[in-house]
Amino acid sequence: MKTSIATLSISGSLDEKIAAIAKAGFDSVEMVEQDFISFDQSASDVGKMVRDHGLSIGLYNGFTNFEGRPASQRKQVFDRIEYKFDLMQALGTDLLLVSSTDMVETSGDMNRIAADFHELGERAAKRGLRVGFEARVWGAHISDHLAAWRVVQLADQANVGLVLDSFHTLVGQGDPKTIRDIPGERIFHVQLADAPLLEMDMKFRSRHFRNMPGEGDLPVQDFVRAVAATGYDGAYSLEIFNDQFFGDNPQIISVDGYRSLLFLMDQVQKREPSLSLDVPKMPQRSRANGVEFIEFAANEKGAKTLGDTLGVLGFSPYAQHISKNVTLWRQGDINIVVNTDKKGFAHSAYVMHGTSVCDIGLSVDDAAATIERARTLGADTFTQSHGQGELEIPAIRGIGGSVLHFLDQKSNLSTVWDAEFRKTGAALGTPVGLNRIDHLAQTINHEELLTWTLFYTSIFKLGKTPTVDVLDPGGLVRSRAIQNDDGTLRITLNGAETHRTFAGRFIADTFGSSVQHIAFACNDIFATAAALAENGFQTLPISGNYYNDLATQFDLPAAQIKKLQQANILYDQDENGAYLQLYSRPDSTGFFFEIVERRTGYDGYGARNAPYRIAAQKRLARPAGMPRK
Repeated sequence: MKTSIATLSISGSLDEKIAAIAKAGFDSVEMVEQDFISFDQSASDVGKMVRDHGLSIGLYNGFTNFEGRPASQRKQVFDRIEYKFDLMQALGTDLLLVSSTDMVETSGDMNRIAADFHELGERAAKRGLRVGFEARVWGAHISDHLAAWRVVQLADQANVGLVLDSFHTLVGQGDPKTIRDIPGERIFHVQLADAPLLEMDMKFRSRHFRNMPGEGDLPVQDFVRAVAATGYDGAYSLEIFNDQFFGDNPQIISVDGYRSLLFLMDQVQKREPSLSLDVPKMPQRSRANGVEFIEFAANEKGAKTLGDTLGVLGFSPYAQHISKNVTLWRQGDINIVVNTDKKGFAHSAYVMHGTSVCDIGLSVDDAAATIERARTLGADTFTQSHGQGELEIPAIRGIGGSVLHFLDQKSNLSTVWDAEFRKTGAALGTPVGLNRIDHLAQTINHEELLTWTLFYTSIFKLGKTPTVDVLDPGGLVRSRAIQNDDGTLRITLNGAETHRTFAGRFIADTFGSSVQHIAFACNDIFATAAALAENGFQTLPISGNYYNDLATQFDLPAAQIKKLQQANILYDQDENGAYLQLYSRPDSTGFFFEIVERRTGYDGYGARNAPYRIAAQKRLARPAGMPRK
């Protein structure tokens, strides 16, 4: 599989872009004219720079409004193209992209347009060059790939072929199956982009809201399957126009792009094994069954504070590590590890972030296969020295520099708690009915939302929910859930757009720690609330106005609403069931715990309650401008 990306897909100067693209693993680039013109080096120097990075230039992307021009304009147009040919030869590429015109005053006569491309092919052939014609969905006369293919056929030049773009085909409601009838050798180049389903002008959407395959809602897999079925053996190239990407770190976006291509092609190959895509072999997406453990990094003082909280929540210090200052707290199927060791990764995480979640252990079907797939998709693996008796648990880096460890039941990894820990027999808190981790909430900068969505969904067999906007008194937070099909693993990704939000302040206070809250599940939240109260748990106080409004939102008995209010429990319901939520008060960084009860088939996260919960939390936060002690 040959991989490529358009230079305009990422930010930076052209030399920075080329370096990032090469480092990410791509084979070639589309040289977008804007990037070349704004760079202060000659075409031959740019071509050498690209080749010195181990890349080639697969295409020069820089011509539109060519076909159907009035006779008085033809000489000027062809003179411009001859200049482009000069540039291409100096750059070292043989393919020019010509996009369909959006000038309504040009001729729409198919034979006239074909004649233009026939002459263009003759001129290109004299230089040993090729021309690829792309239909843009907003084209004045040629707006779909079938019309463009008809032009190529009528032009009758072997060096005039088709450029296919998934965005233009799929947002234009074109049927990708029709691509299968096009000979693969007449397809010169393939561009890929995904996009969210948005109601807006197609040209504006194309220029600002494209994203990587797998990050949007278009059936890009169906498009690629159709292209591959033709026998096409050229590059699959990302052409992504996105305001966020233009301002983001070019290395991060390049890595995302390469991962998205590998993920896409792997999924296509597995859906249609007869296709020849030469994709790196990797295991299937891993089935993630839930959270096996959460590890906090802390010092002695922080561990004492955290331990007091865990005790009130009904956890007991179940076991101690055989060689490290690490305590295992347990209740139900929940394992909380508190690490105060003075060396190793956890200590580094504490120095960086303070008391925080540094490690998440995921239960998977096959840990070895999971790490192999993650490595193939470019994830950073994690290792550190092991003491006597410790297991070597496969791991990768996650959000905010944290770690994801993988455990399974098919290997000796299933014995980790017996192998590495010794029971203490101590009991601190009275159990309150918490039985498992319902979900983890990871807080990130909003521009990272697509990156980490792709990270999780490409490695694990997880789906993603639509992004929802959560209103904070200080700004907007964009939130989406990543979860498996039976809800045993749920992760919410909350993208903060400003430090004035409660989520954004957490990022600032913890220098990028990712897990802002942990939600524990229980079977009877009212019984759990009563047991928590007995233990001395302080709930997050919710405004009485919330409960007055709740009576107008749902058909609940007054006695039940009173019961909810007395326990500071929030309530939501949908056509499938109900969701009840109880929160701890946040600590000085904004970290907190949540207790939830899901009734029948409720599958959400109480999004309607988020603004009221955030407002309550901010009322308890230190005043803006006051430094954290």
